[in-house]
Amino acid sequence: MIASNTLSPSMLRISAAALALVQKFLMVAGLIFITGLIGLQIGHSGLIDGLKSLLPSAEASVAEEVAEELPAADSVAVLSPRMRGALDYVSRRYRVSNEALQPIFATAQSVGKELHLDPLLIVAVIGVESGFNPFSQSVFGAQGLMQVVPRFHMDKLPEEADRAAFLDPVTNVQVGAKVLKESIRRFGGLEEGLQQFGGAMSDPDRRYSSKVLAEKQRLEQAAQRLRTS
Repeated sequence: MIASNTLSPSMLRISAAALALVQKFLMVAGLIFITGLIGLQIGHSGLIDGLKSLLPSAEASVAEEVAEELPAADSVAVLSPRMRGALDYVSRRYRVSNEALQPIFATAQSVGKELHLDPLLIVAVIGVESGFNPFSQSVFGAQGLMQVVPRFHMDKLPEEADRAAFLDPVTNVQVGAKVLKESIRRFGGLEEGLQQFGGAMSDPDRRYSSKVLAEKQRLEQAAQRLRTS
């Protein structure tokens, strides 16, 4: 796989906003310059002085307008090369846009670091559980990307969130990762925890955990191809 040099959507928005700032500043400066020339000719020095005093506020106004268009610094998640390679693979396999996957992968990366879980394991579970459909719901009431059952995990939601938050992709991944971590810890190992997470503890062949780990291996291979291309 050949790595792409195309700018991300967030970088394009930043570039466009910066260009807008320059354009608006030049417009303000040009208006003041032209008005100043007219003032010199007709002797309206008071008008010139007044416009000069307005220059800082005019610049500030333009800057404030552009700042509103820029994304906050902490909202632009930087994915590791490993996660970028996996994202490209998932985008092609599940036919989901990179833009839609970005916050999902960013959340998996951050919550994985927090919980000491491999983020690609979280992504693999999402692939197996919902195929990256954030509105997926099972006959047992499991919802969202990681198929979390709301009635069992309301305590894991943020304080201000309600039941509908389980269908929010970011919240669902945050809660689902916590459930997965608990399962692995309580049942003594990765495969056992995956089996419990998937509601398949009675399966002696461990088909659920095998399916998740096979998906994780494909993600690893995709990430490796990106690093070596």
